[in-house]
Amino acid sequence: MALRIVFTMPVSRAISQTLVRAMSSQAVASKNVGFIGLGNMGGHMASNLIKQGHKLHVFDISKDACNNLKSKGATVYDKTTDLAKNSDFVITMLPNNDIVWKAYNDMTAEGVNKNTVFIDSSTIDPNLVRELQKFISAKGARFIDAPVSGGVPGAEQATLTFMVGGTQAEYDAVKPILEGMGKRITYCGSYGMGQAAKLCNNMMLAISMIGTSEAMNLAIRQGLDPKVFAEIINSSTGRCWSSELYNPVPGITPTAPSNRDYAGGFSTDLITKDLGLASGVATATNTPIPLGALSHQIYRTLKSQGLGNKDFSVVYEFMKNEANN
Repeated sequence: MALRIVFTMPVSRAISQTLVRAMSSQAVASKNVGFIGLGNMGGHMASNLIKQGHKLHVFDISKDACNNLKSKGATVYDKTTDLAKNSDFVITMLPNNDIVWKAYNDMTAEGVNKNTVFIDSSTIDPNLVRELQKFISAKGARFIDAPVSGGVPGAEQATLTFMVGGTQAEYDAVKPILEGMGKRITYCGSYGMGQAAKLCNNMMLAISMIGTSEAMNLAIRQGLDPKVFAEIINSSTGRCWSSELYNPVPGITPTAPSNRDYAGGFSTDLITKDLGLASGVATATNTPIPLGALSHQIYRTLKSQGLGNKDFSVVYEFMKNEANN
């Protein structure tokens, strides 16, 4: 007995409609996106948004950084007030509390569009996030915190993790934009919870980098080949991001700043700042952080020795040189 298959519509039409639905579910409508702060991370993040088809409006104090984005199709602004007025979303990626606060004061001095969503991806105090949310909300717009993790490689490859603080509706609204720069977009809860997660993550990062540096130095001084020991770590229980993807010993991870005299990457100045923020939060919540506090002390020492502009993995050189004294 032959099997009869009956289609309720032409096969070609059914396939066509299926493809259209699949494409429309994946496509992200082009938006006007403002981006302030085109440093080691921000420049790559903004470039990835252009690749996604968004219209970029950018500002940075570095003319070279602005010109680089201009060559890729971005519009450069001299005034952030104009940038904000022409943007559906505004992303800030700035170094510290003071600069972030000033940026939002300056940017909103002439008012805001009520439909604009401001997204801060800097690493700042969770209390400042809540102040900024109230400040922007009073002007009629929306503000969320969405700090990132993944370093410069993650920013370049659009594989960052975003930690979002705000309402569920705000998270849903910004997620398609953030997906143009990251692989994992995580809703952490209310305003400031993204920063809470980021500070804990960065404290752990500092601890693990110091631990990796300390262990690598000890192994090398005993006569172990650093590449052999790195392979052992990365296939054993000591494996971590610092050992596998960002090894502080030159010659092990090809793309790591350790191969460029610790230039670029995530600076010692910034990790020291983040550890200071974590320390303040720990004090406010009466939480013991003995290893976090010791890490902060070590990185403050590196800063005092003029290494603030070096990548934070330069702590390995500090360990090595201390051992030789």
